[in-house]
Order: sequence, then structure tokens, then C-alpha cells
Amino acid sequence: MIERYVWDLRDADETQVAVVGGKGAHLGGLSRIDGVRVPEGFCVTTDAFRQVMAEAPSIDDQLDQLSRLDPDDREAVRRLSAQVRRTIEGIAVPDDLAAAITRALGRLGEQAAYAVRSSATAEDLPTASFAGQQDTYLNVMGRAEILRHVSRCWASLFTERAVTYRQRNGIDHRTVRMAVVVQRMAFPQASGVLFTADPVSGNRKVATVDAGFGLGEALVSGLVNPDVFTVRDGEVVAKTIAAKQRAVQALPAGGTQEVAIDAQQQQQPALTDAQVVRLVELGRRIEAHFGRPQDIEWCLVDDDFRIVQSRPITTLFPVPEAGDQENHVYVSVGHQQMMTDAMKPLGLSMWQLTAMVPMHAAGGRLFVDATRRLSSPAGRAALLDVMGKGDPLVRDALETVLDRGDFVPSLPDAVPGRPAAGGAPAPIENDPAVVKELIERSRASVAALERDIRTKTGPELFDFLLEAFDEHKRVLGDPLSVQAIMAGMDATWWLNDKLQEWLGEKNAADTLTLSAPDNITSEMGLALLDVADVIRARPEVVAFLQDVEGEDFLGELAKVAGGAEARDAIEGYLDRYGMRCVGEIDITRPRWSERPTTLVPVLLDNVRNFAPGAAARRFEEGRRKAQEKEDDVLARLRALPDGDRKADETKRMIDRVRTFIGYREYPKYGIVSRYFVYKQALLAEAERLVAADVLPAKEDIFYLTFQELHDVVRSHQVDGRLVQQRKDAFRAYQALTPPRVLTSDGEAVTGAYRRDDVPAGALVGLPVSVGTVEGRARVVLDMAEADLEAGDILVTTFTDPSWSPLFVGIAGLVTEVGGLMTHGAVIAREYGLPAVVGVAQATRLIRDGQRIRVHGTDGYVEILP
Repeated sequence: MIERYVWDLRDADETQVAVVGGKGAHLGGLSRIDGVRVPEGFCVTTDAFRQVMAEAPSIDDQLDQLSRLDPDDREAVRRLSAQVRRTIEGIAVPDDLAAAITRALGRLGEQAAYAVRSSATAEDLPTASFAGQQDTYLNVMGRAEILRHVSRCWASLFTERAVTYRQRNGIDHRTVRMAVVVQRMAFPQASGVLFTADPVSGNRKVATVDAGFGLGEALVSGLVNPDVFTVRDGEVVAKTIAAKQRAVQALPAGGTQEVAIDAQQQQQPALTDAQVVRLVELGRRIEAHFGRPQDIEWCLVDDDFRIVQSRPITTLFPVPEAGDQENHVYVSVGHQQMMTDAMKPLGLSMWQLTAMVPMHAAGGRLFVDATRRLSSPAGRAALLDVMGKGDPLVRDALETVLDRGDFVPSLPDAVPGRPAAGGAPAPIENDPAVVKELIERSRASVAALERDIRTKTGPELFDFLLEAFDEHKRVLGDPLSVQAIMAGMDATWWLNDKLQEWLGEKNAADTLTLSAPDNITSEMGLALLDVADVIRARPEVVAFLQDVEGEDFLGELAKVAGGAEARDAIEGYLDRYGMRCVGEIDITRPRWSERPTTLVPVLLDNVRNFAPGAAARRFEEGRRKAQEKEDDVLARLRALPDGDRKADETKRMIDRVRTFIGYREYPKYGIVSRYFVYKQALLAEAERLVAADVLPAKEDIFYLTFQELHDVVRSHQVDGRLVQQRKDAFRAYQALTPPRVLTSDGEAVTGAYRRDDVPAGALVGLPVSVGTVEGRARVVLDMAEADLEAGDILVTTFTDPSWSPLFVGIAGLVTEVGGLMTHGAVIAREYGLPAVVGVAQATRLIRDGQRIRVHGTDGYVEILP
């Protein structure tokens, strides 16, 4: 019979987390796996915890106070969490509960030694392990001591580290319950941890074993360095044997103590290679049972392994589903699109439906399978060349995989004479009319979409959208558009290569492209300066905007003196650019038109930092510098041998780059314009679902794929559990860092610059806009929270076109993600800002307010004293 308060571990399994907590559920599941030995024991259930908590009404007030604390206010968290623990430990264990625990001890042996272990309901979950957040007590002996340590486990739900962890992961303290596992002690010769996937690289085919003598507390507490074994394909492929001077052992009367290891034994491995391989085989069986890589705690007792815990490894980046057992190499789409944040399911599926190539989702991000391109010599060379120009770290990561020689299959090139798919487009003439025509085509297509979608609702809307996605891809793949984009990029590369060869100048095209015409993204930044001119002249408007909170402020603005003109200027800006936002490739992200307060801090910075007419002056200054650079370059070329030919070729390329490089930004503007139309239609459909009581909130559609939403609209039924699971998964994905390159083995390959031409201590990146600038670093992770002064250097994770309004007010740019032709680089060159992108962990290594020097020509950043 299963009691209410005490369950035998063998009666629990993974479905009963709510009753026995994460640890108890996993131990119950482990005990059911053939060949896996788990020390026997029982679990004091969450019902017991609920009863004890009800004994102290003051707990409710304390939890209210705790939930309101800032997790960064460590002193307040420490003080209040200690108060909660004292309250819980002061509650006497109820008689009926004490009797149930006593009966369970009687069955196992009341005089035996036990481990008393916390098992919270928010613990050892696929999305958050909570490892080490609550307490475990070893070698506890006697009924009274076991009851006392059960109370201590309940109280450990509110350790400072557990409280902070929950707050940072958005988990309500009241929703978490604590069960307690009581197990017979194992007295091991060795113990440690097995990871069934490499916890550093993520490789699922590599297992690592950490091992030491005695109880595992010596490893967990950092008392000793463990032996480390690496196992692949049933073989120990690497090992490091540490000098293990100390161990933790059980005392005969209870408790544990540190002991010294005999000098002759210190250098001996804690496990033999055969034992390591046997342990990994056991781990693979456990991994298969739970369906994901595991972090497993083990003990060796008389050459027999006992498993005392197994939890998911939550830090691994998920692997795209391939549907086969072949090797695959995936390249991150987010690093190309300057949006490495996690995307919601609707955003992922919409981008997949409108993309020009197949894309695979994993961890809330998108990847392209590059395996086939890498497998043939010609495809490999072309892909590496493109990747190297965009992001050298991606190229290096791909080369790292290729250098292994056995991961990517080797295939012959295409049959000679047969045109390659997606071959280079034919060149076009330097005709500005081409760009004007392409822009007009895009505008006409968006206008037709806006007109035709107005009458579509219900299932008819989704049929219409599928046709609209075909038009979307037709516009995006327009051969003339591709030719124009490539013309500008090829001319840029030609100028940089030739002018360095002929004149010794690095990245000369950066100056030659200043204030290039028809760049919609740079125009967007300058246009906000014009809006600031309208606001600056109206002090009451400035004062009003400094206190804005709600998104409906534009209606109130018109009531302020001069507010009608300011409102019209802001609305005019939103009419043209309101479909943009940070992370705009995810259709679920709030657009500026939906959240105009995002622009208010930038507008106020422009009012404060610029004089009237700044937009026109900046554009004209850039055009003048570009012309002066052109005159200088051509004059110096003509003085060289064969100078007239070189100058004529260069002049043609300068004209070409100025004709076409601005258009590089327009297709993305067209995509985002169409996305906003799609989104408005889908949200209108969501409002109808809310009105029909199908959905509780319209934003719930963001956690469904496009096809799932289509099904909901047809059936008027939604799986609420699925929506909640997707919300939980998205929250977990947000904490993951996506790799630039990911293999089907799960290995995240980061790449390196491999440069030795930078000063010691400098942060290395990719030079994308020439010049050197020194100033105050402003580390900005949210554009809406930017507070910039003239001369500041913006340091952020990535920039997409929505960040360009900030570019007009800064002196330099440093990002963690980016390439030569990504949006941030293009706009930095447009505005003449020294910029270095692809600087690993820049937002962590550079502190807000530090002085830094950005070497935009040579590609590194110095942190100044």
C-alpha cells in the first residue's frame, strides 16, 4: 500500500515529480532500469511538506516579501531566506508523519546509516537542473536525527542560492514543493560523476567520467581534483590522473570527515579503464531510458556501481532532427541574420516558410545543413569563401570539422559542363535606375499584400498566406535583385583587395561608401534626427517624453503645447519604419508601431546630443569625405606604373559600389514590411479566438507553429498543455548560447581568429569599418534602455537594422556577432564609425563605463586603464 506521506522509491517514476520531487522521480525511474542498482530507500512526499508549511501561517507573509525582492539584492535575500528557514526548522514534525517515517525505517533497518536528500519539484528538470540548490546530508543515523534532517531538507528549499536561482529563472517560490529522499548509505571505495555527453563541447558521442576516492562530497566541494576519463566508442581515449591527497569518508557514529590519502595511493587511478568503460555503458542505458544526455552521480562498492542520481544536462544545445544516422554540419542562421536570441515557435515556422533554403530548428534557433556543400571540393571552396568574408569564426569552425577528415563525406564535383545550382548571376551595368526599379517592385508587392489581405479571415486567411509566402520568396529571389546585391558586395571586395595591393591601404572601401544613396537603414537613423529637430524646439514636448510610460502616449502628446506637430512627426516616422524592431526576423517580437516607447530614449538622446539640421549635415559630410577619398585614390593611382588603367578600373568600381551598396539593405526592409502585414492579420485572428474563448490570450499564438495555428482556427480547439510546454521550453532556450557551427554529434564548434598581430590582452574581432576611436564603453543589451552621450562607444551582442538610430549618436561599435556585410557593419561604414564585430564575450569582458580603444582598421579592442 502506498501511504500519503511516505513512498517506497520503487513505487515512484518520472511522471510523479509533483509527489516525490525531481530527485525522487529520477531515482524511482532509475530503479526500474535493468542492470542499474540504486540504494534502497523511501521518499517523504510533497504532501508532508504542504502539511508542515500549513503549520506556520507567518510563512505566507515571508514568501510575499521574498517574491518582491530583487535577486541582485543579495543582503536582503540572505536575511529573509534565513528567516524562512528558521521558521520551517522550528516546526515540529507532526505525529502521523513521524510515525510513517518510523515505519519506513523499520522496514529498511532503523539502526542503519542513511543519506537524507532534498528533492524539490523544480529540480532535475529537462530545462533547469537546480543542481546543488538544496541540501543533502550523509551518514545520518537514528530516528530522531533522520527526522531533524528531513526538516533541514524542507528548509533548504529556501537557501539563498535556491531562492536566487528560482527568481532568475522566473519560477514562483509558492509553486515549488519539497519532498525528501531517505536512502541507505553506500560506503564506496570511489565515487564521482559521469556525463554521457561532453559538457564543454556538447558532443553526444563522447562521455566524461570524473572520479575520486571515498564519498563524492570531496569532488563536489572542490576538496580534490578528480581523475578525468574521456570515453568514445567503448574506449578510453584520454585520461588525466590527479594527485588525490584528501577524501571524505563516513564516521562510525554518523556524519563524515576529511581524511588524508596514503602517499602511495594518491597517484593511483580511482577507477581502472575497464571499470570506466563499464560505467559509461551503464550511463548509455540510463540515457536511453530518459531520452536525453544525463549527468549521473555514481559510487563504486566492491566493484559494483551504485547510481545515486541522474539528471538531464540542461546546458547542452539541442541538435536539429535529421531523420537519419548520417553526419551533418549545421551553420547558424542567427549569426548571419544578426539575431542570436531564441525565437518563439510561430517566428521559427514563419521564417522557415519564407526562407529561400531549408532550415532546421533547434534550441529556439535556426540552422542550415551545410553538409552537402562541404562534401565536394568546389562546393566546399565556395562556401568557405563566402563564410570567411562574412564571419571568419564560422569559416574556422567549418575548417576545424573538415580537418578531422572523417566527419564530412567526400563526394565528386558536379558533372563538367552542367551549370551549378545557384551559380553566380550575370553582371549588370552601373545604372541607378536598376535600384529605383527594384525598390518600386518591392513597394508595389507590399502594397498589393496590404490590399488583398484585408478581406481574409479564418481558414481562408491561411490559404491566402501560403500563396503570399510564394510571392515573398519570388520577390526575395528576383534575379535582378540578387545581381544588384552581388554587384555592390563584389565591388567592395575588389576595391579593398586592389587598393591594398596597389596603395597599401586597408579597407579603403569603408570611406568610399560613406553616405551611399538608397540605403534605407542609414536613412532610418538620419530620419529620427529630423524627428528630434521637431521635438527639440518644443520644451513642453521634451518634458512630456521624459516621463512617458504607456504605449498610448501619442494620443496624450497632442494635448501638450506643440504636441500635435511632434505626434505627427513621430507617426510619420512609424508609418515608414514602424515595422522594425530588435530581433525583427522573429515575427512575434513587438514592432516599434506596437511599442513606440522603445524609440523615446533614442529620440531624447538625439535632442540632447545634436543641433538642428544634423541629419542633412551628416549625410553631406559623408558624401564629401567619400568624394575626397575618391579624388585622392585616383590621383595616387595615376602616379603608378600603368596608372591610368588602374585608375579607370577603380573609378568604375567606385561608381559601382556607390550605385549598388545602399540597396544591400532594402530586401530586408521589404521582408520585415511583409512580416508586419502577416503579423497584424494573424493577431486579428487571435483576437477572434480569444473572443470565442478558444485562447486565454492572443499572444498564445506565438507558441504555436503556423500549421498548428491554422489547425486551431479550423477546429476552434487548442492544447493548452502544449502552449505551456512551449513557454517553458522557450524560457529555457533563452539561457542557451547558440553555436556558430553545430554537428549532428551535438558538438558546438566556436572557431578562432588565429592571429598573432594584436597586442597582449586585446580582444580580437573582425575589422569592418576603418578608423581608431577611444571613448567610454556603453554596454547596451536592450535598445530601449540605451543612455548615450556623444563620443560613447556602443558595445552589444548584435545589431540588426533596428539599432541604426543609435548609430548616429555614437563614436564606435563593438559587437559579439557580425560579419563584413552584415547590417551593423554596413551602417557603421555608412556613418564612418570605427567598428569591430565578432568579439567573443564582448559584453562580459568589457564593463559598462570602461574606457576602450576600438581599432576598426586592424580588428581589435583595447581595454584602457
